[in-house]
Amino acid sequence: MSNNKILHRITFLIIVLGILTSAIGLLYTTGGEASNFVNQYGDTVKIYGDGLYAHDSYFMAPISRGTDFTILFFAIPILILALVLDMKKKKLKNRMFLMSVISIFTYYSASIAFGVTYNIIHLVYIALFSASLFGLVIAIVSLEKKHVAKSMGDALPFKGIYIFLSLSGIALIVAWLPDIISSLIAGSSLELIEVYTTQVTYVIDMGIIAPVAFICLAQLKKRSGLGYILLAMLLTLCSIIGIMLPIQTVFQVTAGIEIPLAALVTKVASFFVLAFFSLYFNIQLFKNIKSTDSRPASTLSNLNQ
Repeated sequence: MSNNKILHRITFLIIVLGILTSAIGLLYTTGGEASNFVNQYGDTVKIYGDGLYAHDSYFMAPISRGTDFTILFFAIPILILALVLDMKKKKLKNRMFLMSVISIFTYYSASIAFGVTYNIIHLVYIALFSASLFGLVIAIVSLEKKHVAKSMGDALPFKGIYIFLSLSGIALIVAWLPDIISSLIAGSSLELIEVYTTQVTYVIDMGIIAPVAFICLAQLKKRSGLGYILLAMLLTLCSIIGIMLPIQTVFQVTAGIEIPLAALVTKVASFFVLAFFSLYFNIQLFKNIKSTDSRPASTLSNLNQ
């Protein structure tokens, strides 16, 4: 079986598993009600009590449901489109698009597999995480980095992209690091630790996404193919997060959760602004790929092995 077929079948699996996780998380209900729970730190926490997220906190469950809504109605259709385009034409632009959309599901699946309280579809979470991770690896490996670099035009607004990557990397650290520092100084747990052992978002954003932004910046300055590959992933991920955060906020407000104005400004509005620019730069990136962007013979032979 060729690497192309393997990637396409894995992508189809991601679509099926993504629909399952997001649809069940969004629509499944048990008719339960919220209740209070004393966590391992002696703090009283309100538990959501209903549906797939019955054992998650009342604060985090609406966020998860907002994420599921975004995945089901935005990310899944985009992934289907990316798969169809890549199957129809073996072009660099299409493969980079597919790879970048798969990165969304890698982020999403890691968040739910490690961050959501154990529930009845935990095995589906694991399967989605595995498929997304290895699908992303296969997609990246299928791209010949030298060809990626040669296929890029000179019209990219590099100064703006450099600023965007710097601000994104810094913003991810500034958004979450103060919470950890303040808890360490106070000798207490994180303010919103609730029923969890850690905040997986802090780990992924500060431990993976922020460093990738700085690595991407360094590689782009060298006009390296790896820089363009990382840029496509980051811009696509930031764009979908820009859609996701307002939807998560709507789900929280609908659930009766009061969000302080400072949190809206620092965590929601700032990410929304970054997402706006990421969408603009993403459009410029894919428009900048030269029209003669079919993969070279060496790459095609590698993909068809």
